[in-house]
Amino acid sequence: MNNFIVMAEIVQEPQLRYTSDTQIPVTEMMVQFDGVRDSDPASKLKIVAWRDLAQEVQEKYHTGDRVILEGRLTMLTVDRPEGFKEKRAEMTLSRLHRVTGDGSLMSSAPAAAPRSTAAPQPAPSPEPAPASQPAAATAEEPVDYDDIPF
Repeated sequence: MNNFIVMAEIVQEPQLRYTSDTQIPVTEMMVQFDGVRDSDPASKLKIVAWRDLAQEVQEKYHTGDRVILEGRLTMLTVDRPEGFKEKRAEMTLSRLHRVTGDGSLMSSAPAAAPRSTAAPQPAPSPEPAPASQPAAATAEEPVDYDDIPF
């Protein structure tokens, strides 16, 4: 499973555009986060949001905002004008949480799919073990851990 969470600062204003064929909204922005050690430079990462989340990011988030980002990390290969290929990381956003000055979070997430209104079905009860199975080891019989069938 590819799930990536990072706290960062928005360093490039979110840019909203639409796909050419289906007119789906897409927002791109750059964020920056601190290195692992104090001597490490800050790292930058491109963030991409789609559909309703893309519009929300463009409307509500701006340069300088501290955010917690949740999404999927992807590695892209980019052809450089110098004649070589470069690998870059990109994050596809699934959730965004603003870190406010008092340390609390404000969350943004795509609208959830409608849930069924039907009553939940109870889980089936386990069937009793057949009487022909041997009984579990008792206190008198030591358990042989080398004989566990995995």
